[in-house]
Amino acid sequence: MASLLEVKNLTTHFFTQEGVVRAVDGISYSVEEGEVIGIVGESGCGKSVGAMSIMRLVASPPGRIVGGEVLFEGEDLVQANDERLRDIRGNGISMVFQEPMTSLNPVLTVGRQLTETLELHMNMDKRESRIKAISLLEMVGIPDSETRIDDYPHQFSGGMRQRVMIAMALSCDPKLIIADEPTTALDVTIQAQILELMQNLSRKLGTALIVITHNLGVVARYADRVIVMYAGKIVETASSVEIYKNPLHPYTSGLLNSVPRLDADDNERVRLEAIEGSPPNLGNRPGGCGFQSNCPQSFPECESTEPILVEVEKDHWVSYCGHCHESYGCKWFPRDP
Repeated sequence: MASLLEVKNLTTHFFTQEGVVRAVDGISYSVEEGEVIGIVGESGCGKSVGAMSIMRLVASPPGRIVGGEVLFEGEDLVQANDERLRDIRGNGISMVFQEPMTSLNPVLTVGRQLTETLELHMNMDKRESRIKAISLLEMVGIPDSETRIDDYPHQFSGGMRQRVMIAMALSCDPKLIIADEPTTALDVTIQAQILELMQNLSRKLGTALIVITHNLGVVARYADRVIVMYAGKIVETASSVEIYKNPLHPYTSGLLNSVPRLDADDNERVRLEAIEGSPPNLGNRPGGCGFQSNCPQSFPECESTEPILVEVEKDHWVSYCGHCHESYGCKWFPRDP
């Protein structure tokens, strides 16, 4: 049985005066119905560009999808025409953007922004769309929805605006929601509430969910599976339990070591570790492994050998070249692939 979404060797480049920036460099993964996927990595690793490429929202110029397929229910969105894409956006796939204040129209009430989508995609009249919009606001936990539906975005707090964005994403009963760092602008308490809300709605409605974030701690509790990206590529993917229990790529380990742990001994002095160096320039990326200059245990072969994703354990894939294990017994890859 085919997956709900299949991304195959997706490649998105930005053509600038300084050269070609390989923002997304051949990523592949799938999303099953009702599954919650977490995509993590530092700023600039390509996770947001990859999500925008799925929706065909990358600004052109300078960006362009130069290769790969995005199969949604078997249909390649890369080859779809604009009319078909407008039908899929909102109906089949919805997106929750990073900053709700800039995503919501400040001169329209939240009710109008909700009902407009319902009238366009669901063919509802004004009365039906208003009733549906009120029920959506109630579903995402906005109190006194019948009154607040006529308020403007600036009359809502940051957390409430993000709830409105989630209501808009759910309005047409999509099969997949992409949430691009939905908690970045919120304080820690509200972050937890929003993530809990999105997970519960996903479970209740059977909607698949992709959560994009730079923080591995954010997806620990909410994702079924985690995809770790670095320098435009996927470097590791496994279930969230397996990623936290047994990280096999040095970048994944670095991310985990940079997150404070609540289970540390009170008497133990916990020092957060930093990942040394800087990410490679995606406009002039060196050959070989993209993580070589940051890796605590790199070798000369890393400069010439391009790693590939290998299933080193069941459903646990790691970017792997084989040199470290075969030649040096590198601690990051203790098992034969």
